[in-house]
Amino acid sequence: MDKRIEDFVRGLHLDAYLVGGAVRDELLGLESKDADFVVPGVDHDGLLKALEPHGRVEDLEVAGRLVGARLYPRDAKLRELAPAGIEFAPPRAERSTGPGRHDFEIVADPSLSIEADMARRDFTVNAIARRLETGDLVDPFGGAADLQHGVLRTVRPGSFAEDPLRLVRGLRLVSQLELEPDEQTVEQMREEAASVRLVSGERVGGGLQADGLGELSRLLLGRRPAKALRLARDTGVLTALLPEFADAIGFEQGSDRQHLTLDEHIFAVVQAAADAEASLAVRLAALFHDVGKPGANGDHAERGARLTAAALSRLRYPNRLRTHVTRIVRAHAFRLDGIDELFARRFLREHGDALAFDLVAHKEADLRGKQVPQEELEQAARLRALLEQERVKPHRLADLAVDGADLIELGFEEGPELGRILDSLLDAVVEEPALNTRDELLERARQLRS
Repeated sequence: MDKRIEDFVRGLHLDAYLVGGAVRDELLGLESKDADFVVPGVDHDGLLKALEPHGRVEDLEVAGRLVGARLYPRDAKLRELAPAGIEFAPPRAERSTGPGRHDFEIVADPSLSIEADMARRDFTVNAIARRLETGDLVDPFGGAADLQHGVLRTVRPGSFAEDPLRLVRGLRLVSQLELEPDEQTVEQMREEAASVRLVSGERVGGGLQADGLGELSRLLLGRRPAKALRLARDTGVLTALLPEFADAIGFEQGSDRQHLTLDEHIFAVVQAAADAEASLAVRLAALFHDVGKPGANGDHAERGARLTAAALSRLRYPNRLRTHVTRIVRAHAFRLDGIDELFARRFLREHGDALAFDLVAHKEADLRGKQVPQEELEQAARLRALLEQERVKPHRLADLAVDGADLIELGFEEGPELGRILDSLLDAVVEEPALNTRDELLERARQLRS
């Protein structure tokens, strides 16, 4: 937590406590973007009165219930430090609404203690608060010790039942922080695995801000996604969340090259993508690239692309990201034969720059999840280098020395034929970049017209 934010909040005289991920990350020596504060003894109206002189204030709601306020500071430097705003809330507690284990609601109550607020949180490592006024830690469940020992432990047995998203959040913490869940937490995950289906797609995948950064994405962007995915498989969370994986678990691929079961191969590819610091799109493609193999009658990549599109749509991923990931999966099985400058230009022509480079990043990760000769990895690296070299040469319609208006002046009419002629000219230029002159292309267009 940046000291300037702390100083600002301290100056509000609310006796606020920094809570959650910010305190956890602080104890780990990590930078945190979270700016969440609990303010005992102050109700919602009191928060508004304290915050409104300092900027724009929005109601903070959870599951449709008012729980606090979010401040967007008027001070430009503070806004830059906390672009998502600074959250303030009274302590919250769980209140029963019926006899069932899911019959409860979370309510804000300023009369509660900070310890009571910690008691309703998900994991002990997130149930730590720091009082700004004194710097004292409030750690009623031993979260700091769990952090020190690398343990993931729920605050209480009903944690996952209260909010099944915590199943995926726990997996994300395993990936991000390399925590190890204790036996009781693993058993609780098994018991509640099916309830992850109740969680909205936005919270898991697409993100509440439609940025693609739900808990699954954050898991994949962690340091050890393979560890988290194995835990998800072993507890049943993986197939409850992504039923597309049901047939992949334990699926024997039956070759020396594909020496791992399909699920283990997928996990290895995801980990290789993470180790290479690949983009989220490449990591999502790594997760889904081979789910189409079981039951495929021929082209497993095409089947996988359909399954990928359906899963990402269900999880409410943004359209652009969903389309890009699906394209990676559909085209991922290309061969590394005859890699040269012409191959690279044709590859750029077919896929476009962004997809071409992501396909190579995925290919490199895919190869590292198999037993392949070193030469194949070298060919993938050579393709990447050639793409960088050849991308400055014409491979897009916009790169042509002529455009549609030039062809219309020659007598062509707007319509499909004009597009076909431009495509034909681009194909010729990709084969031989020196042809990309206005005179040469206009002459070729005349010949094609005749």
